[in-house]
Amino acid sequence: MTIKVGDTIPSMKLMMATAEGPKEVSTDEIFKGKRVVLFAVPGAFTPTCSMKHLPGFVQNAAAIMAKGVDSIVCMAVNDAFVLGAWAKDQHVDGSVLMLADGSAAFTKALGLELDLVARGLGVRSQRFALIAENGKVTHLAVEQPGGFEVSRAEAILQQL
Repeated sequence: MTIKVGDTIPSMKLMMATAEGPKEVSTDEIFKGKRVVLFAVPGAFTPTCSMKHLPGFVQNAAAIMAKGVDSIVCMAVNDAFVLGAWAKDQHVDGSVLMLADGSAAFTKALGLELDLVARGLGVRSQRFALIAENGKVTHLAVEQPGGFEVSRAEAILQQL
């Protein structure tokens, strides 16, 4: 079942890249008592994700934070090393928290997985963005396959 507005973000563990190596972080740490924008991409280093989705949030980070957002989170079904390398490649410089859902456990808990096994890509995340306040979803925007409209940084900025 897909998460919806009014639902609570599941309490789970994700991974982030640090100078000391991958570090576990809980969704409770990320969402409790905070206003968070989370966007997910099908994969790091993929065309739309690298040319439009992540760059849009990096470029609009200050405007998003000015709307009372505590953090902007990018999630992908990749490992923490890949997310760390992608953050460097995209010059994220701490404006967006990059989180890895390597086994798609969190993505599946949200009901937003995308089966790309037939294309050799395994199970990934659908492209989506959400706004959560104190762990409750207040806005959810899931793209149609191949789409890039409702989860763009500019669209989320309008929802804040």
